[in-house]
Amino acid sequence: MKIYLVGGAVRDKLLGITHYDNDWLVVGATAEEMLARHFLPVGKEFPVFLHPETHEEYALARTERKTGSGYKGFECFFSPDVTLEEDLLRRDLTINAIAEDENGNLVDPYNGRADLRQRILRHVSDAFVEDPLRVLRVARFAAKLAHLGFIIAPETMAMMQQIVDSGELQHLTQERVWQEWQKSLLTPRPDIFLSVLRECRALAVVLPEIDRLFGVPQPEKWHPEIDTGIHTLMVAEQAAKLTDSPQVRFAAQLHDLGKGLTPEAEWPSHKLHGQYGLAEIKSLCERVRVPNEYRDLALAVCAQHTNIHRAAELRPVTILKIFNQLDLWRKPERLQQILLCCMADHQGRKGCEDKPYPQKEKVESAFHAAVSVEVQEVIADGFKGKAIREELDRRRVEAIAEVRG
Repeated sequence: MKIYLVGGAVRDKLLGITHYDNDWLVVGATAEEMLARHFLPVGKEFPVFLHPETHEEYALARTERKTGSGYKGFECFFSPDVTLEEDLLRRDLTINAIAEDENGNLVDPYNGRADLRQRILRHVSDAFVEDPLRVLRVARFAAKLAHLGFIIAPETMAMMQQIVDSGELQHLTQERVWQEWQKSLLTPRPDIFLSVLRECRALAVVLPEIDRLFGVPQPEKWHPEIDTGIHTLMVAEQAAKLTDSPQVRFAAQLHDLGKGLTPEAEWPSHKLHGQYGLAEIKSLCERVRVPNEYRDLALAVCAQHTNIHRAAELRPVTILKIFNQLDLWRKPERLQQILLCCMADHQGRKGCEDKPYPQKEKVESAFHAAVSVEVQEVIADGFKGKAIREELDRRRVEAIAEVRG
């Protein structure tokens, strides 16, 4: 029995970046031997075990053969006779097919270290095309490593396009689509995940709502980049610079979704895109099974971002109405999330990357003034029933007007 550290832990160690999980590969062993060493079985389809002390995952070496459609259409073969090289051959990218033995020696049969040095994401073998999930995984790795200069090898991009054209991508479950999308939101460049999927034609299959934005024009006065899809990528990049919150990054990516539904007769103004976008976001989130906290923030941003942009023009009573609609009294943290999305939208335009966003401070000061009005003071002054809310709103409007001058 030989045990090797494999996959992302080896890759990230060689790149000098933080890794959080260790994956171990066991060569020359059977499931019975693992159980005898008190490893705990966890894999239903594959013989994967948890170490009795560290609880890290240990998988037996395996090979696989394509037997059906989709990423589940494989027959796996496990045997003590399966070699390390045979197991590594089935992996997606060369940089993920490097192993490290217990003495720190590297086993690199497919030149992963060379591709690490050259900053190339390259497939290991022609078997790459058999697993449609690899399209999303490569897009995610591109997003994770873009800041280090990694690009996708042309021949690998061609294989990704081949997978899309074959229809295999249709067999991915929506849960797996969301899993990869969500992971991409935690990378330094979530926009690269979307742009890679767009380049290999996968975006139209897995996230058609976002793909529809490309080619939709916007007023050049406000959007020098014109194309709504390009703007969405720029906003996604800017949001990642402003915050590491995956919920905020998600909402920023969907803020203009309604522009993909705006009738061409209304181009390039898109006056009602906020309203159009609400149903689109709900539909997407239901299909991809997006958690409610992501969905609700995206809906709030879609509904209010144009109002936030016009904060200096809005009457105090309108600003209070927005605060009430957002339920900021019970969820005050939502304000910062929305403002960060709006700021990303403002700066995610050609030539506007470093421009200030004074609306953020204006809305913050208005909210601080409004929230300083205590309901207990209203009650203490003798107001009762429905009159309490009416008087509370009146005083909050007054407080907002006062700070605005």
